[in-house]
Amino acid sequence: MSPLILALDQGTSSSRALLIDAQARVIASHSETFDCDYPHPGWVEVDADLLWDTQLRAIRSVLAQAEIHPSQITAIGLTNQRETVIAWDRDSGAPLGPAIVWQCRRSESICVELRAAGLEGEVRERSGLLLDPYFTATKMRWMLDHWPQASRLAAQGRLAFGTVDSWLIWRLTGGQEHLTDASNASRTLLYHLDSGNWDPWLQQIMGVPTDALPTIVDSSGVVAYTDAAVLGARVPIAGIAGDQQAALFGQACFQPGMAKNTYGTGCFLLLNTGEERVRSGHGLLSTVAWKLGGQRTYALEGAVFVAGALIQWLRDGLGLISHAAQSEELARQVPDSGGVSIVPAFVGLGAPHWDADARGLICGLTRGSTRAHIARAALEAVALQNADLLQAMQRDTGIELTELRIDGGMCINDFLCQFQADVLGVPVCRPAQHESTGLGAGLLAGLATGVWSGLDEIAALRVEQRRFAVQMDATTRQAHLAQWHAAVSRARSAGAALVPDSSSVR
Repeated sequence: MSPLILALDQGTSSSRALLIDAQARVIASHSETFDCDYPHPGWVEVDADLLWDTQLRAIRSVLAQAEIHPSQITAIGLTNQRETVIAWDRDSGAPLGPAIVWQCRRSESICVELRAAGLEGEVRERSGLLLDPYFTATKMRWMLDHWPQASRLAAQGRLAFGTVDSWLIWRLTGGQEHLTDASNASRTLLYHLDSGNWDPWLQQIMGVPTDALPTIVDSSGVVAYTDAAVLGARVPIAGIAGDQQAALFGQACFQPGMAKNTYGTGCFLLLNTGEERVRSGHGLLSTVAWKLGGQRTYALEGAVFVAGALIQWLRDGLGLISHAAQSEELARQVPDSGGVSIVPAFVGLGAPHWDADARGLICGLTRGSTRAHIARAALEAVALQNADLLQAMQRDTGIELTELRIDGGMCINDFLCQFQADVLGVPVCRPAQHESTGLGAGLLAGLATGVWSGLDEIAALRVEQRRFAVQMDATTRQAHLAQWHAAVSRARSAGAALVPDSSSVR
């Protein structure tokens, strides 16, 4: 029987399982959805056991669909929502409370305290990240401060902290292994990007004990085996990566200067910078892309907060469209946006602006503006936000991008893909497999177990569905960018007007 890789993709709203064959084709898949809870404004959490239960159901369903026994699986690779964190008792394996989801803002006061102490510069130098509730360590600190059982177990050496990959590995191995890979570790605010280890100083300022943290391992390698009593067979766990890094790997962006963008609720643009850690001067994050054979590959990352969410707002908030695909239909009805610009700063602006107080804006409206102009402006806004990110990456690295590889739900929108290529001035390449995260986890596992001999063989397996060549001339491109930057300036000014002392805004 040919090799079969089981890829687990545990996301914010669903747990997926995929079976991948030796040609890197997804031959079976199953997804189990679940809901997050929002107990207070800004709080986002989910039952930690639900993450495991839905993932286990997805595994069993995909095996049943393919009519195979767990013993027929060559290896398991897993990928996960990166900054969600769980605390549990090492002895009982029971979670101490809900998983605190990456979107949760409950630890903002801890970030304020650390910024006020003048620590952000050193934190960024060591970790490559900003002091923000988004990242894991401040959530760990919050648990220690607010859950008495967490601090009690920490004193007894029984506390375990882990991101979702660690939690799934703990459960898959019957509580025998507490592991994470370098890509997930690099998102915690506790990992030193240069040493590749947990950083004692970062642990000290966060108050997180070393013995509560998982062991850091390679992203590709046989690091553990499943408990036969849990899965029905002893299967090697051989691939681990955070979701965006897994997508970068799944898109075969193996060489420095190669980049991918994932279009979902927001956008995540990652650029491979090779063995060099690049320190951004333009608001981007430095992160580990993956670790293979003990060698770290780095990436620059930028996030657009609102992409697909803007199209959802046109549908659910304004009622301008009845379904997402209608945005493309409307956009094609007009030759341009008629001067209309949308800045979707619903929750502020992310990289490279990092303006939490910017406000959403529609400008350039005239009596002749129609819903088609607004729909077109919305799709253009998604692409223009990414143009800002890519320009910042090119300024940081000096690398001139030759193409952008894309994935995620929105990449089926041909208008968006073409306009993205036009405003970037480089081709945009859409793969046959739009969901690259699970594929990337599976490829990492197959690489470790000899299904594929190396990165060149994996790269040769990638199937490109369509390449969008640049059709826009440079003068028109610059006009679009100038109109966009003028609109962004207005959105930032509108936000500043609502802040009593704008000098205090980060």
